[in-house]
Amino acid sequence: MKSILVIDDDPLIRKTLSSHLARQGYEVRTAEDGQSGLSLQAEMGPDLVLLDVRLPDLDGLEVLSRIKDLGNRSRVVIMTAYDDMKTTVEAVKRGAFEYLVKPLDFVALDFTVGKAFQVKALEEKVSYLVAERQKEYTIDNIIGRSPQMREVFKLIGSVAVTRTNVLLEGESGTGKELVAKAVHYNSAWRDEPFIVINCSAISDTLLESELFGHVKGAFTDAVCETKGKFEIAGKGTLFLDEIGDVSPNLQSKLLRVIESRDFMKVGGEKVLKTEARIIAATNQNLRSLIEAGKFREDLYYRLKVVEITLPPLRDRKEDIPELVGYLLEKINRELKQNVRKVPPEVMAFLAEQPWKGNVRELENALTRAVILAKGDVVLLEYLPLDFDDRKAFARELVSLEAVERDYIQHVLRAVKGSKTRASQILQISRPTLDKKIKDYNLEV
Repeated sequence: MKSILVIDDDPLIRKTLSSHLARQGYEVRTAEDGQSGLSLQAEMGPDLVLLDVRLPDLDGLEVLSRIKDLGNRSRVVIMTAYDDMKTTVEAVKRGAFEYLVKPLDFVALDFTVGKAFQVKALEEKVSYLVAERQKEYTIDNIIGRSPQMREVFKLIGSVAVTRTNVLLEGESGTGKELVAKAVHYNSAWRDEPFIVINCSAISDTLLESELFGHVKGAFTDAVCETKGKFEIAGKGTLFLDEIGDVSPNLQSKLLRVIESRDFMKVGGEKVLKTEARIIAATNQNLRSLIEAGKFREDLYYRLKVVEITLPPLRDRKEDIPELVGYLLEKINRELKQNVRKVPPEVMAFLAEQPWKGNVRELENALTRAVILAKGDVVLLEYLPLDFDDRKAFARELVSLEAVERDYIQHVLRAVKGSKTRASQILQISRPTLDKKIKDYNLEV
């Protein structure tokens, strides 16, 4: 039951409020002065406190401050017969949720009480979601017991306590973004933003605006001033995925930001500061790009203060059974299914595959099997290839592009053309899905 504490020296007001709120289903306790109110507040930890400003022993604003200092998440609504600006401003500064003037308008009172409980419920929901999100990206949820992954875990733990830049290298689908999030959410700056930019998905001109923001009139479509990701990230993390695709011109500007920790918006003149940590990722060989004159060597060394290389799945096959279990739990949760049993012959088949698309390809294969399953078992015939092809899979190699094209088409058919649902299953953005549909000429 939702609880309310009324602190007021007027016995008639205490009785009236107690009766009125009790009829609405609230548990109500009352106190006649500040000290007894604070004692009751500490004892019951009410959801809401209705607090009079003028009390016989303590000033109501002092009581408000003490309640907030105790760290209790009670909402406090100030009540007073003295409607003056100074008291209102001071009450809000000290953390009052709302300010009501006596004699009380009970319609306004009911609205305020209802709003206080709505906001409290919303904050609790958001706090839960934030906690769940942080839990999702702890090191414990990156699956692997192989020697290669143990080294990755050690590096995550080492860099998480610092603000140093990190370079993540590895093939597509090895989990570079997951590792970046693990670094961020295990750091002291976990409550700051984690901002992702896919450098390969945005044109050079737009990428500069995305990173640094722009002022009104900076270019044709700049109808208003916009914050860039460096500004939005604050003291958090800016994750630059596919950093190898950034143009040489923009590489120079990134280098300057890293060295000076300041930047200007596109078309702007004001210098802005940034404290964001940069985590960059690539599936390309940056050393080869440097030798080809396509990537700045000085930027490379600025980014790879700490380097973490993610091993391909084919090099850590001992992790596959545990990964299968983890991914099935995730897929079942998302699709609201209960397909969790994997026969030994299916697990052996999964462990034998080369998985050119790494963990992402394994997840897509399992997603397909769960979608098509008739019971609670992952069957061999529901994995992406025909049975005869499965036997020859290790010999007949196909391109990752072909696998991706066929699987996206399969998912689109399974969800009856719903791009929103397909994007969720494939774990890609809607614009990326639209681009792949166009590139592969798929049916929707």
